[in-house]
Amino acid sequence: MPAKSELLGALRRYWGYDSFRPMQEKIVGSLLGGRDACVIMPTGGGKSLCYQLPAALLDRQTVIVVSPLIALMQDQVAQLAQMGLSAALLNSSLSSAEQSLVMRKAAHGDYRLLYLSPERLAREDTIRWLQKVPVSFFAIDEAHCISEWGHEFRPEYRQLSSLRKNFPEKPIAAFTASATQHVRHDIVKQLQLRAPDKYLASFHRPNLRYLVQECDARSQEPLLLKTLRRHAGSNTIVYAPTTAKVDEMVESLSAQGIAAVGYHGKMDAETRRRNQERWMSDEVRVLVGTLAFGLGINKAAVRAVIHLALPKSIEQYYQEAGRAGRDGAEADCLLLWQKRDVGLLAYFIEQLTDAAEKKRAWERYHEIKSFAEASYCRHRRICEHFGEKFKVPRCGSCDVCGCGTDWMAAPDLSKPVKRKKKFATTNPAPATGRHYAPAEERSAPRAARHDYGEDLRAWQRFKEQNGKPAKPSPAPGAAVSEAEAELREYLREWRRNTAREQGTAAFIVMHDASLNALCQRQPRTLSELLEVSGFGERKVELYGQQILDALKRFREGERAAATEARPKSAAVAV
Repeated sequence: MPAKSELLGALRRYWGYDSFRPMQEKIVGSLLGGRDACVIMPTGGGKSLCYQLPAALLDRQTVIVVSPLIALMQDQVAQLAQMGLSAALLNSSLSSAEQSLVMRKAAHGDYRLLYLSPERLAREDTIRWLQKVPVSFFAIDEAHCISEWGHEFRPEYRQLSSLRKNFPEKPIAAFTASATQHVRHDIVKQLQLRAPDKYLASFHRPNLRYLVQECDARSQEPLLLKTLRRHAGSNTIVYAPTTAKVDEMVESLSAQGIAAVGYHGKMDAETRRRNQERWMSDEVRVLVGTLAFGLGINKAAVRAVIHLALPKSIEQYYQEAGRAGRDGAEADCLLLWQKRDVGLLAYFIEQLTDAAEKKRAWERYHEIKSFAEASYCRHRRICEHFGEKFKVPRCGSCDVCGCGTDWMAAPDLSKPVKRKKKFATTNPAPATGRHYAPAEERSAPRAARHDYGEDLRAWQRFKEQNGKPAKPSPAPGAAVSEAEAELREYLREWRRNTAREQGTAAFIVMHDASLNALCQRQPRTLSELLEVSGFGERKVELYGQQILDALKRFREGERAAATEARPKSAAVAV
């Protein structure tokens, strides 16, 4: 086991950080000590570093990382290359010749990390080849996918249970951001973890404001526009229930003067990639997507996540809403749901043919419905769902506890109306015999729309705040000086241009948190730049002089092209 000084040395050299986040050092110690581990850490908690840092210290050994998405693997490998760590991926995005080269180099121990899909690991030829690779341990990302009780169960993950049989001496570490107590137990069982070190971070995100508002088709979009304008100049994610709704909202926002890009499964891969990169690089601040968007997104400064429909589970909502405020600053998580969402979820559950799957879906349905309609603390409800005891009586950061949502209220909306009829939870719509695409990629069938929304006389629009409302928070970024805002925009433009020249993503060149730290410190020498959080030795070697030159040009009066013609009062435009 390396000394603490060696761990901190690697953390500074590769990542540019002086200290660990909570639990990271202990998790790294478990993996370097050759022990199995089960890690439950919320989005933005720094899970990837927990298995990447041991890889940096284990010479001529390879950490095998199981990841569900090709794009996620590609981003991780690109980021590690920028840090000076050898890594590769092996999947269908590579040609046969490229795959053969990766396999030969891996057998010689040339990679510190190697990313594989669960489907690839299920192949017998992959197992035979891996037994020739100097594997140090296996890291299973998005491990909740292995459990049938998980909200994103994937059958191919079940086959990972063979790892223990095929590699009996190799440690296995499971990582996920959202897993209930039942799912956590199932992960340990399915992966056959041996007396694993268990790490369970708190599910309480006190910097997030959970705001749940019931609305109708007429009031939803005005509330969305209010929220986007409140967060003008900041990054926002809007989750829409269908691909058609994504396209509709992008067009509607554009008509309102708000630039937005879309992201959904029916777009070609290149368009999705381009739109994501435009949003990641701050070229466009609003992204409207289906739940296909977000896995592995490494953007810290997201000031709002807005849902335009009820998610399928509390886990899904927690994971998606948790993409806001990863930098620790306040952020809004707004759920604008309609009564017809409940009926639509119920309708599609009834289309499931597997009895056990249907039962689990109904349980998730009741939980998310209860969450939306609850009259007690949202933070408490989420923590209790994941088995965590919430010790504070009132969070002060949700609509129920009165965190100050009067900025959302429309003057013509009345108080909530008592519901006069219950909504069915079984057999919500007649079977039509038609085949429907996955729920996130389709529009509601007419039967579901009619039974659960269109014919209701009184829909409850807003919940009354329970307690005295707090004063509205100032708009994000309002306290930032004009000079700081100009420098941030200038460095964002430099980052975009640099990424474009290199054919890579802007966040791989520099994370948001590093950019903010750079604006605060404004170093003048390479040694000063090395002291800025997020700038390791390799990053400074690659970009150090360019960054110093950019800062010098800014001091001499140069500004971002996008802001030169902008009036001073428009510093927070979307």
